[in-house]
Amino acid sequence: MDIYIDADGCPVKDEVYKVAERYGLKTYVVANRRMRVPFNERVEMKVVEDRFDAADDWIAENVKPGDIVITADLPLTDRSIDAGAFTLTPKGIEHTAETIGSALATRELLDQLRQMGEMTGGPPPMTKRDKSTFLSALDQLIQDIKNA
Repeated sequence: MDIYIDADGCPVKDEVYKVAERYGLKTYVVANRRMRVPFNERVEMKVVEDRFDAADDWIAENVKPGDIVITADLPLTDRSIDAGAFTLTPKGIEHTAETIGSALATRELLDQLRQMGEMTGGPPPMTKRDKSTFLSALDQLIQDIKNA
């Protein structure tokens, strides 16, 4: 089991590093620019080309069944689930084959509302409570996978 972080803009990288270290898991930090990562043989920075969805494509091409993908990107979540991976959003929401269709439909609806000017702004900022929820969800997901 490895962890893949869709790292551009991911607000929970430090939390992932802590949990991955506790369980001795390999973590891939995937982004289109270099960023600081812990000096640890189990943390690997993957810098991809600077084009739209390059990080998503790299993750989707390399993730394996039983791996975990941390991303807020629903199309990447869908691709990861298709590859047999587990997924978590930075707010600790796990999407599955049963929930991703509804999440994608909601995303499409909200995108249409934004284009029509009916909605403005983005998601609310991360709170300490959100990060705590994420930590608990990641820890529980890893335990569930290991005990399956």
